[in-house]
Amino acid sequence: MTIVVDASVALKWVLPENGSDVALALRSQSLAAPSHWLIEAGNALWRYVQTNRLPVADAVLSLHELAEAPVTSVASGEILPQAFDIATHLQHPVYDCLYLALAVREDCHVVTADRRFLSACSKDKRLKAYIRLLDGL
Repeated sequence: MTIVVDASVALKWVLPENGSDVALALRSQSLAAPSHWLIEAGNALWRYVQTNRLPVADAVLSLHELAEAPVTSVASGEILPQAFDIATHLQHPVYDCLYLALAVREDCHVVTADRRFLSACSKDKRLKAYIRLLDGL
């Protein structure tokens, strides 16, 4: 079965953080994500550089490593209408809801390290079934 991973999980593949071991173990599974996942991860790496938590050279290497990760990218436009509906319903940003829309479409679950995203999904019993917190795996 496919697992949808979001950028918060993918970043743990290249940054030593709490949960990195669990995130790395997921790489042996069949993984998918909306195509914007790499852009979102790149933006997070940029923030690390801007706050002096990561040298530019390390961020560039991390971005290249993420680009080679075993993740099937699904065109975000394919699931944007569903993600927009979910975002409106949950009152949560569309870019996060793209992951959830993909999980619903594929009838699998999204794994995230983002507790705020998990909390938003908990507002709906049906959607709550499609999301798992990385810490809980």
